[in-house]
Amino acid sequence: MKCSFCGTDIEKGTGVVFVKRDGSLLYFCSNKCQKYMAMGKKSEKLKWTKKEIKVKKTEKGKKE
Repeated sequence: MKCSFCGTDIEKGTGVVFVKRDGSLLYFCSNKCQKYMAMGKKSEKLKWTKKEIKVKKTEKGKKE
């Protein structure tokens, strides 16, 4: 599984599963990711997430 916020792989038996009211599941690797998601932060704007690194690579490729 991958973290719904930062995109890192979650080892089996670790992490947190959050069930929304509509029945969808969110997987979190840490409490930090869960809190940032609750605050409404965008993972693409945070330097420590894998999603941000992926976005920067695609933007760099388009500019060249």
